[in-house]
Amino acid sequence: MATDRIELAAITGAHGVAGEVRLKLLGEGMEALAAHHTFNGGALTLAKLRSDNKGGAIARFAEIATRTEAERLRGTVLAVPRAALPPLGEGEYYHADLIGLAVETDAGENVGEVIAVANFGATDIVEIRRDPAPDKGPATFMVPMTEQAVLRWDETRMVIAAAFAE
Repeated sequence: MATDRIELAAITGAHGVAGEVRLKLLGEGMEALAAHHTFNGGALTLAKLRSDNKGGAIARFAEIATRTEAERLRGTVLAVPRAALPPLGEGEYYHADLIGLAVETDAGENVGEVIAVANFGATDIVEIRRDPAPDKGPATFMVPMTEQAVLRWDETRMVIAAAFAE
């Protein structure tokens, strides 16, 4: 389910007293973020970016001068137009393209819908909401984005190995 806006980071709070913010990186890291100068339709202009040495980043935006202004941005997602990103290679995807896809097994059973994509270090993990929701047991389950689990996907559906839907 393609979107025209790709999210690269989220502001998690203020840093220091001069208007800097802490960022949770959602994309390919600081390099992907640093390749862009403006975010959210030009509302924020990146003036400075550095690592926080914890997997995130510290940023300064031209429009933000005080800690109070920075604190107001907590929860803001930094996004750029899809057209501003490089073309995808074979087998690559943006998380936004997977969210909302219908999911079925390789046996043809409709399973549900992709509701989230996370990465805890090893590989992306797709969270799928079962449809219909079961009377007992979890309403969602997770599948790794590996060749063994996710057999294929396109702009309308994802096919997973039946063993991963159990």
